[in-house]
Amino acid sequence: MEKTMKDRVALVTGGSRGIGRACCLELARRGATVVVNYSTQRAQADAVVAEIEKLGGRGIAHQGDVATVKEMSDLATKIEKELDGLDYLVNNAGVIRDQLLLELEEEDWDEVLRVNLKGIYACTRAMLPIMMGRSSGAASIVNLSSIASSVGSKGHVNYAASKGGVDAFTKALAIELAPKRIRVNAVAPGYIETEMAREVMKDIDPRQRIPLRRFGATSEIANVVAFLLSDAASYVTGEIVRVTGGIQ
Repeated sequence: MEKTMKDRVALVTGGSRGIGRACCLELARRGATVVVNYSTQRAQADAVVAEIEKLGGRGIAHQGDVATVKEMSDLATKIEKELDGLDYLVNNAGVIRDQLLLELEEEDWDEVLRVNLKGIYACTRAMLPIMMGRSSGAASIVNLSSIASSVGSKGHVNYAASKGGVDAFTKALAIELAPKRIRVNAVAPGYIETEMAREVMKDIDPRQRIPLRRFGATSEIANVVAFLLSDAASYVTGEIVRVTGGIQ
């Protein structure tokens, strides 16, 4: 594949597994230097860096809780010092704590909103100054949303609320940053085969639920994320791109 992202620097939060891992590898294939952010899975993050290096790319693993403002500020300082700034941000880190509302504990509501929504605020706010300073003039942000933000499903009230917030955040920030030539979009996956989604998907028959009659692969989400980050999507901002296999 042609290296269209040469000399660009990308940060992928929650990059040690699942969709985050796939995004790290796809961006590396396209030539970007990739910062693999992780919260607790150091070994998995190091494994992703090793995969990036096998592709001939450059990867760096950095720990940080996306919802802790100081940790994201410290991460931004490290990225600026080591890599002279940031071109692409993929806000992917997220958690699931599914339960029916009457059985949903306050801590499970709080943790999902903390990571999935506050995490995007804290990370984006920390990274924007070092993105604005890049000379390429082509900085871009992609937030990971979910089909849950627009298609109701029982047991997902906290997750759905967090992803609805991601959609609204994306649209508002796109307007705010357009004059600064920073594009902001979101990708809303459907049922994708990941470790985190395995429990949610165990009782779903894709032949009955999904028009394309199969679950999606993480690489199929990563391809869309990479497109939205790239110069090929230079006139796309404020969009929520659904990748659902046809679910409406």
